[in-house]
Amino acid sequence: MSTGEVRALVRASVESRTPVDDREAQAVARFLDAYDRLAEPFEMDSDPVHVTGSGFVVGSRGVVLLKHKRLGIWLQPGGHIDSGETPWEASLRECQEETGLDVRFAGLVDADGVPELIHVDVHAGGRGHTHLDLRYLIDGGDADPAPPEDESQEIDWFTWPDAIELADPGLRGALIALQPDFR
Repeated sequence: MSTGEVRALVRASVESRTPVDDREAQAVARFLDAYDRLAEPFEMDSDPVHVTGSGFVVGSRGVVLLKHKRLGIWLQPGGHIDSGETPWEASLRECQEETGLDVRFAGLVDADGVPELIHVDVHAGGRGHTHLDLRYLIDGGDADPAPPEDESQEIDWFTWPDAIELADPGLRGALIALQPDFR
């Protein structure tokens, strides 16, 4: 898939989102406004505003959250997109790297291997960056997280109610919306 095709697909998937709450509705509008102005939206070095990919890692044990090393808040795994990656590929890679789990996409995946976009958030990413975060549903199995030493060591499976209570407000709406599907 060419960069132009990925760019068009991302825009269409964000534009067609039905937001789970007011925060996501605002994020979708902010995402589209910023995205349309970016020459290279997937390259973190081209602009302080850029697209990132993350995942809600779910399984029979609940949902995985980690305490971000620099920000000190409980979040889903995710991060920057490597050169040549799509946002969904980055989300899967980041989830595997940050959790040490054997992960795969959960939910709907089309014939081209593109998973359904399940949430959009726009937030400060530290170091003056703004992240246009695309979030996907990731199956994490049921093993204990085993992150490498250079990743957050404060990571675990949480029940849905505990995750909703603990999570950063930017993910709370998505967790509430996803919860019935995994009880």
